[in-house]
Amino acid sequence: MRAVMPSNAVHVQHYVGGENAAQVSCYSKAWRCLFPQYGRGRKHRRRIVLADWQREIAEIHTGLLLRGLIHSDGCRTINKSMGKEYVRYFFDQHSDDVREIFCWACDLLGIGWRQPKWKTISIARRESVAVLDDLVGPKS
Repeated sequence: MRAVMPSNAVHVQHYVGGENAAQVSCYSKAWRCLFPQYGRGRKHRRRIVLADWQREIAEIHTGLLLRGLIHSDGCRTINKSMGKEYVRYFFDQHSDDVREIFCWACDLLGIGWRQPKWKTISIARRESVAVLDDLVGPKS
């Protein structure tokens, strides 16, 4: 945020009590230019569409996009089925548009996905999980 808005104050609030998290904030009217998807209300009730320039960046940095989406609305789990354990990823999102962006990014990288529930995307194939393991890394 400091690199993009060098003249604006950036605030970092670290959480205590066992949480490994921080809230970072920087106020500017210019954020709406950088994030045209921003708007009032819940994101699953308004359109979230990548602008052409955002799509170009996402195509170049698809792994980073998926990493951010998994870290914000996804998880990596160990499934147990018929006496075997295997890793899978889930991405849960109420917004149809955000799920569509996630699936589009997976398709770009050849990551196989399924949609077991209306708001859930599942990645369970060994090859696809390995790609995500390399891209995503552990949630911190």
